Amino acid sequence: MSFSKPFHRNFRGIKDGPNSGYSKWGYILDRDYANNPAHYVRAFLLIQADLIKIFEYVEPSNLAFKAYSFRIHELLMRSCIEVEANFKAILAENIYTPALDRFGKPILNMSVYKKIDKTHRLSSYKVILPVEGSGRIIKPFLPWKNGKSIGWYAAYNASKHDRHDEFKKANLRNLIDAVAGLLVLISSQFYDHDFSAGATGLSVDGYDYHDMSASIGSLFRIEFPDNWKKSELYDFDWSALKQQSNRFEKIDFNVI
Repeated sequence: MSFSKPFHRNFRGIKDGPNSGYSKWGYILDRDYANNPAHYVRAFLLIQADLIKIFEYVEPSNLAFKAYSFRIHELLMRSCIEVEANFKAILAENIYTPALDRFGKPILNMSVYKKIDKTHRLSSYKVILPVEGSGRIIKPFLPWKNGKSIGWYAAYNASKHDRHDEFKKANLRNLIDAVAGLLVLISSQFYDHDFSAGATGLSVDGYDYHDMSASIGSLFRIEFPDNWKKSELYDFDWSALKQQSNRFEKIDFNVI
């Protein structure tokens, strides 16, 4: 069994079948798929642009990974806040009833957001930064697969709540990993679409200088998960499905 309709804000593999090439991504451009997706993609692109500015002064290499500064700290804060915003959007547009704290406010934290790893395969994504001297493969959410916490997010929390003593944790490596994590989260919802004003055209396969696939913003390269079970794949012809009024399903995160 597989899914005959796409879930809101959930890009995943699709079974081979009639029109499956178009069906793999066509639903992402439907206006009912996500609430204002360009809002989230633009925020990522601005963060990426500011990361490139930092690279004008500090080369992203093994020798510079421990470099830290107020600019790096500022961008780490923005990146992780944006990560949280995307997690909240995924839960809000599907089904989730959060527990409440003693003040009656919803409890939303990484322990809750970890649910999304099961539906979006975040821990299976791989990213590389081709300009980085080490050429290392970044797996921003892999620790979740091993029951561990996310290092770059822990660095964000530490340097946010105690900047004086934890300032060094807001370093270049944690910043790069955080932006890669945000890219994974964006890609797990919107594939490679940036929702720009330009026309959507057909892509032409050719030879690439770098490994993996081009990503939104074209700074990083990305590898999408290939470990979906058959029962977890989408199975629909979007050309037919998009004619229906009820085109999407919601994930029930309460049972995950």
